[in-house]
Amino acid sequence: MALLLAVATVSQAQAQSPSPTPTPTPTPTPSPTPTVINSNFSAGSTVTNLGSNFLERLGNKATSGFDKAMRSNPGGGGASESTEAPRFRSWAEGYGLTATTGPLGYFVGDRRRTYGGVVGVGARVAPGVNVGFSVDQSHTAIDIPLALQSATLDLTQFGFNASVDKGPWTWAVALVHGFGKVNSSRDTGFGFATAGYNARLGGALTELSYYWSSDQSRIVPKVAFEYVRASTGSLQETGGLDPVMATGATAERARILIGAEVGRYWIFDQKIFDVSAYGKFVDNVAQNFNSVTVSLGAQSVVVQGIGESRYGADAGASASLSLSNTARLYLNYDAKYRAAMRSHQGTLGLELKW
Repeated sequence: MALLLAVATVSQAQAQSPSPTPTPTPTPTPSPTPTVINSNFSAGSTVTNLGSNFLERLGNKATSGFDKAMRSNPGGGGASESTEAPRFRSWAEGYGLTATTGPLGYFVGDRRRTYGGVVGVGARVAPGVNVGFSVDQSHTAIDIPLALQSATLDLTQFGFNASVDKGPWTWAVALVHGFGKVNSSRDTGFGFATAGYNARLGGALTELSYYWSSDQSRIVPKVAFEYVRASTGSLQETGGLDPVMATGATAERARILIGAEVGRYWIFDQKIFDVSAYGKFVDNVAQNFNSVTVSLGAQSVVVQGIGESRYGADAGASASLSLSNTARLYLNYDAKYRAAMRSHQGTLGLELKW
C-alpha cells in the first residue's frame, strides 16, 4: 500500500511539471541570386549593340562601293566623270531587328525585337570631302522567359559621319552619342517587381577602304576599328515579392573588323540597279564589364557583367534602285554571328539628293 502511494505521488508530480518551451526556428533572410537581374544585363548588351549597329551603318554610308562610284561618277556607267554631283543629300530609313542570346553562366538567354527609324542630312563640303548628321530612334522589347523577366528600351542616338576620298581610297569616321530609358518587369509569383532606369552610350569608328572596279563590277576591301562605351543606371524594384536593388553597370568594347564588299550594277531605262554583299571578320580585342552589386535587404551578391565571344562574323547584302541621279531606294540585310548571339536586321531606305 505504501509503495502504491509513492508511485502515485511521483506520477502526479511529473504530470504537474511544466513542459519545456520549444526554441523558435529563425526565419531565414532571403538572399538575391544573379538571375534576378538578367533583364538588366540584357538591356545593357542591347544598348551596346545598337550603338555598334548605328556606327557601322554610318561608316558604310561613307565606304559603300556604290556610293563611292556615284560620288566619283554620278551619272553611272558611261557617263562623263566630269558630271557635277548633287551637293546635298538626305535620307530616311525604317528598320527591324531580331536577336537571340543563348545561356551564358547565370544568364539564361533572351530574345529581342527592335523597330526604329533614321533621318539624316549630308553635304559635300569640299571636293572629295563629305559630312553627314543623322538621328536614330528605336524601341526594343526584351523577353527572358526562363527567368520570368521582360524589359523595354527606348533609345535615341545622334550620329555624325565624315569621309575623304583620295583616288580609290576612302577614309571615314563616325561618332555616336545616345541616351534612353529602360523599364523592366519581373514575375515574382506574388505580383510583378518593376523598375525604371536610364541608359547612355558613346562610340567612335574609323574605317579605311579601297575601291577596285572592272566594268560594272567591284571589290572593296575594308578595315575598321570601333569603340563603344555604354552604361545603365542603378535600379530599385518596387512591387512583387522581395524586390531588389542593383548598382549601375558599364560596358566598354573595342573591336577590329576586316572584310570586303563585292557588287555589280546594271543600267536600264535611265535607272541604275545595284546589288552587293559583304562579309567581315570581327575581333573583340578588348571588353571590360564592371561588377554589379544586387541587394535584398541586408543580403547582397556581386555579379560580373557578360560580353560577346572574342571572335565573330558579320555578313549582309544590299539592293539599290536609283530612279534618277537625285532619288534612290535601297534595301539592306545585316546579320551578326557570335558564339552565343545571333542578330538579323532589315532596312528600307530612301535617299534624295539636290
